[in-house]
Amino acid sequence: MAYIVALTGGIGSGKSTVADAFARHGVEIVDADVIARQVVEPGAPALDAIAERFGNEMLLADGTLNRSALRQRIFSNPDEKRWLNQLLHPLIHQETQRRLAQVASPYALWVVPLLVENNLQARADRVLVVDVDSETQLARTVNRDGINRQQAQNIMSAQATREQRLAVADDIIDNSGTAQGIEPFVAALHRRYLELAVSATRQD
Repeated sequence: MAYIVALTGGIGSGKSTVADAFARHGVEIVDADVIARQVVEPGAPALDAIAERFGNEMLLADGTLNRSALRQRIFSNPDEKRWLNQLLHPLIHQETQRRLAQVASPYALWVVPLLVENNLQARADRVLVVDVDSETQLARTVNRDGINRQQAQNIMSAQATREQRLAVADDIIDNSGTAQGIEPFVAALHRRYLELAVSATRQD
């Protein structure tokens, strides 16, 4: 299996921007959010299980998951949220491992928004945290998702704190500027990760 660099950060930190920059260097990306969406696509057993438990109101007219309805259903019900996690997390983990095992680049960038929350940092060889201040997070989330500040604040409050993420970081990239501004930092980290991946391969 390839050397694994886990990339994480809070909502609105710009994880996708950083991941895209690594992808331009030929690094293969394994994105937990993408996999989480795919395991509940129409025809997937997990989607059938969700509809069976919560009712067909969890499905939109086109047969896809009504994410808004599901969020509302589990938001204030810990038992239902636990059931959903027990259904989805093993599927996401299994597909993640399959994709990581197929990575052909010297290292893989594993994008995991809830790395700290789910205590997954030990599964990576190195952790890269995309860091911005809370006000920048709020502003970006409001602008991107079309929600108000209170809603954005509620989402941030449910995530790990900035301090908790930084505590597990091997590397930190400040993404408070422009997308172009991070390019030199990504290039430097890319060179470093290539070296680490080669070193790890020799040790194996």
